[in-house]
Amino acid sequence: MAKSVSKGRLLTSWVMSGLVILFMLFDSIMKFVKPVQVVEGTLSLGFEEHHIFIIGLLGLLSVILYLVPRTSLLGAVLLTGYYGGVIATHLRLDAPLFSHTLFPVYLAVIAWGGLWLRDETVRSLFPFRKQLSADKKIQSHI
Repeated sequence: MAKSVSKGRLLTSWVMSGLVILFMLFDSIMKFVKPVQVVEGTLSLGFEEHHIFIIGLLGLLSVILYLVPRTSLLGAVLLTGYYGGVIATHLRLDAPLFSHTLFPVYLAVIAWGGLWLRDETVRSLFPFRKQLSADKKIQSHI
């Protein structure tokens, strides 16, 4: 039987997910529109202009899957892979650590955190356990 999620937890989860969704939608759509800043930025990362559409499409498909409740877990996995590519690109270029290289990590934590807050399946995959008291630790070792 599924446990119900409190309204506060649900709202927090959708705010967190919404931030990731809005960012990724904006990022993907800009890759389709291809303003000068996007083209120049992509070229400076070592990609060719013809890669921009594919990168945008991969990001858009991942975020759409994340947005749909039935496929949100798959979407989160795909977004995580997408973010891994971003991290590798910025590492290769020695980009600033906290503002550029780790930014996808922040997005991934927010995306998975939002999913964790509202989805019992994700909570069972990534359980956060309460720390045992000293007495219980001693008893478990006996």
